[in-house]
Amino acid sequence: MLRRRAMIAGLPGAAAAAAAHAQGTDPPYPSQPVTLVAPFSAGGSADAAARLLAVHAPRHLPNKNASIVVENRPGASGALGTNSVARAAPDRHTLLLARTASSAILPATDPRTPYTWDEFTVLGLLHETPFVVCVRADAPWRRLGELLGALREAPGRMTFATSGPATILDLGVRQLFVANGLPIDAGTALPFAGGAEAVAAVASGQAHFVGCGFTDAAAALSSRSVRALVSGGRERHPLLPGVPSAKEAEAESLEAITGWSGLFGPASLPAPVVEVWVGAIASLGSDRGWIEATRRSGSVPRLLSPDATRDFLKAQIALYGDLARRLGLL
Repeated sequence: MLRRRAMIAGLPGAAAAAAAHAQGTDPPYPSQPVTLVAPFSAGGSADAAARLLAVHAPRHLPNKNASIVVENRPGASGALGTNSVARAAPDRHTLLLARTASSAILPATDPRTPYTWDEFTVLGLLHETPFVVCVRADAPWRRLGELLGALREAPGRMTFATSGPATILDLGVRQLFVANGLPIDAGTALPFAGGAEAVAAVASGQAHFVGCGFTDAAAALSSRSVRALVSGGRERHPLLPGVPSAKEAEAESLEAITGWSGLFGPASLPAPVVEVWVGAIASLGSDRGWIEATRRSGSVPRLLSPDATRDFLKAQIALYGDLARRLGLL
């Protein structure tokens, strides 16, 4: 005990306090509410993921009564809230629910983004949301190959719904084109306000197809107003057992097009605090409540270490950067 106290005493300010809290002394970490910034609006998939973490993570922290408060800071495709954490002091009580659009696509495609992907303390990946390609329920295409064949026969004449350029809905479809030898403009993009609106446009016949995260299409798939041709995960989606995986549909390139959530902190977060959160994320792997709730939301748990998450993020940045260059966005 004396040796441990001596080691803590040798650490600078915040790190010493964090170490003491992490090692179970009074008060245990976190000693005050943790603000978890969700950089998108309340009610969306990012907000839902943040609130799931806020409910389940505290029991895996030194302070079992810890409070995690979700703070929605939407704006600029998630850049506003994400940048607020990038510029925050490493106070141990401010974290970010990192998302595909704000933490990968924007830094890879828009040089005006006020932060880079490596300006954060990466704590881990939480889950992925597979990309699904959907058509209207009465559409003639029963398999992805048939849709690609129709695009090949009439390039540029068919339409797909998106939530705008430099979003996963647009770039995911472009990746599908490129990987199958089609021109990057094989379909004409019709932009809508968001993923749910893009799916609704397909259901109403305004667009021929859409590629989006499963959560955006879940309601329309459940009501059978749209039909999925492929689920981009490594295996069939548990909520879409009859829909081929990317491998089965010979569309392995879609495995990399995925929605995801991660947990990041400001730069220079003290090492003992990092250790606490890395351990908490790992513990979610045996937390049936979090796992089942995540699956019900349409996402697939994928808990990665900080190093593995950084490798994953580098690959995402490279993928979207390449697509942006092909599209002339850079």
